[in-house]
Amino acid sequence: MKVGRWIGAAALVGAGVLAYRAMQKRKEQRQSEQQSEHLQAHPMPPVRDAGAENMKTPPRRWSRTDERSDESFPASDPPATY
Repeated sequence: MKVGRWIGAAALVGAGVLAYRAMQKRKEQRQSEQQSEHLQAHPMPPVRDAGAENMKTPPRRWSRTDERSDESFPASDPPATY
């Protein structure tokens, strides 16, 4: 009789482990789907490379500070030489 109880307990633990793994897998799939939906709903806008040569209408004057400021975008801090 004791062997039967051990087998039953092992089967119960095994079923619990399988159920837990299945729940984790479904959770990961839902997160992946949500990320995919978010990326489709909010695609990245096109971003140009830094420098006046990559602008549609470059400025007439372009200083070293302007260049560094353009290269640092979208950082919030201005360049140290500003």
